[in-house]
Amino acid sequence: MSGGFLDNGKFSFIGEGKKSVDKLIEKYIPRRISEDSLMTLFGKPHYEYDVASIQRAIVDPVWNFLDRGGKRWRPALFLLIVEALGKNPHDYEEFALIPELIHNGTIIVDDIEDNSNMRRGQPALHKIYGTDVSINAGNMLYFLPLLSLMRDSLEDDVKLAAFRVYAEEMVNLHMGQSMDIHWHRGGSEKITEKQYLQMCAFKTGTLARMAARLAVVLCQKGERMEEGLGCMAETMGVAFQIQDDILDVTLADRKKFGKPWGNDIREGKRSFMVVHVLECGGRKDKRRLSEILDAPRKRIGDIQEAIEILQKYDSIDYAKSHARSLVSSAWDDIEGLLEDSDAKRHLHSFVNYLVEREF
Repeated sequence: MSGGFLDNGKFSFIGEGKKSVDKLIEKYIPRRISEDSLMTLFGKPHYEYDVASIQRAIVDPVWNFLDRGGKRWRPALFLLIVEALGKNPHDYEEFALIPELIHNGTIIVDDIEDNSNMRRGQPALHKIYGTDVSINAGNMLYFLPLLSLMRDSLEDDVKLAAFRVYAEEMVNLHMGQSMDIHWHRGGSEKITEKQYLQMCAFKTGTLARMAARLAVVLCQKGERMEEGLGCMAETMGVAFQIQDDILDVTLADRKKFGKPWGNDIREGKRSFMVVHVLECGGRKDKRRLSEILDAPRKRIGDIQEAIEILQKYDSIDYAKSHARSLVSSAWDDIEGLLEDSDAKRHLHSFVNYLVEREF
């Protein structure tokens, strides 16, 4: 964006960018709801709003969750692509909320499905507000950002294309989640590397792809650009997830990461590194790793043992190398689509930064 997301080599969305995104979110879900704000957002009721109930069962839990942090990188990706396409990102910034709010909704629901205890350094939302309130709040975040499309004076064909992107990617998102849930229940004896990557493409890559495709559609830059940048963003999302898998078992600063150490192992998830061991490891190690993952309760020693098995087969280094290779190849595929500019260079740096991050 003007000045770019780079500030002395660091992406400003880590600090000030988060605050800007949250201020935009407040336009659609104010921290303190009122009769007037409800009428502005949703229209005059046929009967009567219960403002207090909406505050306690939607607004409070949503802001409890959003205020915990999060990387807010999907809005950054959207706006960097808009700028790389030659448009002023300030004219499109409200649309950047679409993948971000959906992402937060998926985490709230995902924590219920996984029966997670902690998220972003605090109890998972359903542990505070209950499952019913949390599911409803998470689902609300799937649809709330669409108000930006419905209320904006977009041309009908552009609006229709944007809704098409939303619908397609929401279906893909739930396909990916279904695969992940089945696997960490121990539902598949053998998961191939390609199957894992496809799950990530659906579950994590799909919101990055949504951000990229929406940017192209709203900027009216054509199907070839939409396909190319969408594929690049999907791959970036896959690499981002692999890096998340790595950080889950390597990062010392758990407060910075926001999840307990070895959380994926605790939940029985088949990470890229686990899939690598199950494909190339010795029979005894593969059996023991599966036993640990499938056990209903894990001790600290079990988690450490699982990590040692990953280290024995260099699975962590393998995953890191694969993530870098994916991103490098994806960028090569689309570099010729974008005209040379500072925005294009910032976008390239941003893509690499997400894969190399340590938080």
